Amino acid sequence: MDPELVKKIGAATALETRATGIPYAFAPCIAVCRDPRWGRCYESYSEDPQIVQAMTEIVPGLQGDIPANSPKGIPFVAGKKNVVACAKHFVGDGGTANGINENNTMIDWHDLLSIHMPGYYTSIINGVSTIMVSYSSWNGIKMHANRDLVTGFLKNTLRFRGFVISDWEGIDRITSPPHANYSYSIQAGILAGIDMVMVPYNYTEFINGLTVMVKDNIIPMSRIDDAVRRILRVKFVVGLFENPLADDSLADQLGSQEHRQLAREAVRKSLVLLKNGQSADHPLLPLPKKTSKILVAGSHANNLGYQCGGWTIQWQGLSGNNLTIGTTILSAIKNTIDSSTNVVYNENPDTEFVKSNYFSYAIVVVGEHTYAETNGDSMNLTIPDPGPSTITNVCGAMKCVVIIISGRPVVIQPYVDSIDALVAAWLPGTEGQGVADVLFGDYGFTGKLPRTWFKTVDQLPMNVRDPYYDPLFPFGFGLTTKPTKAY
Repeated sequence: MDPELVKKIGAATALETRATGIPYAFAPCIAVCRDPRWGRCYESYSEDPQIVQAMTEIVPGLQGDIPANSPKGIPFVAGKKNVVACAKHFVGDGGTANGINENNTMIDWHDLLSIHMPGYYTSIINGVSTIMVSYSSWNGIKMHANRDLVTGFLKNTLRFRGFVISDWEGIDRITSPPHANYSYSIQAGILAGIDMVMVPYNYTEFINGLTVMVKDNIIPMSRIDDAVRRILRVKFVVGLFENPLADDSLADQLGSQEHRQLAREAVRKSLVLLKNGQSADHPLLPLPKKTSKILVAGSHANNLGYQCGGWTIQWQGLSGNNLTIGTTILSAIKNTIDSSTNVVYNENPDTEFVKSNYFSYAIVVVGEHTYAETNGDSMNLTIPDPGPSTITNVCGAMKCVVIIISGRPVVIQPYVDSIDALVAAWLPGTEGQGVADVLFGDYGFTGKLPRTWFKTVDQLPMNVRDPYYDPLFPFGFGLTTKPTKAY
């Protein structure tokens, strides 16, 4: 866990976002993912609320450091190189039954406060300017219609003075099916305390519906005044009226080398080494850079889109190497090893190919396909084909390190015994060089699991400190290696 690194990432994100002319980022997601079957689990820092709370250090990264003695709960944005942040999704989004997206979080008040609320406390103390409401429900009540929590607790008890924003078509989904009774949705959402409403398409329907309700005194003018006051407060704080347009001088910040190095550092530090050799006395990693011939295999070895996952260029992400600029893990390996070492890439080799080529060792890179939100909900959490057969064909025949590219723990128990070294690389993004940095010993492995790695999905949900806790790899686990010049 490295809150200072996350803060630097926030500052870099703010610069690049500002360079596009956008002064607002819908980040951070401070969900506490309690079940990896949830399709948004990779948007959550951890199953542990204390880690999520610590990582809210990204808020002053995005918005700038709040001045000393500043009153708590007041929104703050430091200047033209910072953006408005948005803590989301209030509240309990990561606790839904069976990890089903936008579903029902069934817990008591104490657990809601102790598991899902702590990140909001620190975000508000750090001056977060906006908070987004969750699609999900708490004990059957839609959060977009929950006046007790949005107005009663967030605005009145926690004294949050920024504005509350709905999610995308969030008020529509107060009813089932969505948009079934839109006038009721407007009434319920606004009276709950939502100040700004995300209406992607038919905004006139919303404006007309709200206007009628205000004229008919269904929604009091005091509620409109509260929303306007909060929205204007944030706009004034960010300087939107003085500087409404993009700052062209920031254009060179987009994809800058400095930011790529920061991302590469984040990759190195987030890798978790789950197994290293068939015994502790005979570690496989770090790998030697100089050897005769090595095999690189797997669907994810040469796929930048898979490395990045969802929410990249497109909502659901994309497969392949044409979506953005970056370094695949295969390219990173070739950049790192000795020039005399022969690298053979075969995406899904059969056993005969593996046995007949006399490789020194193999690097197998497999994992999840790209997804976002509900499309990522998974009841089985298996690695998509041909990933398992690639692991079996390669690791059954020779020394191998398997790198898992995934947004969450996946089913790996059936293959662990045949794997010599196992690395959880999560979704490393564009800077695949960070993986090779650690694999070959230029840097050591230091990462620890921020969530429990289960044995079978039948155990889920299973989180650290649960009374029944029998993981494959426990929360906080991670082997370490020393940096070495491995030749």
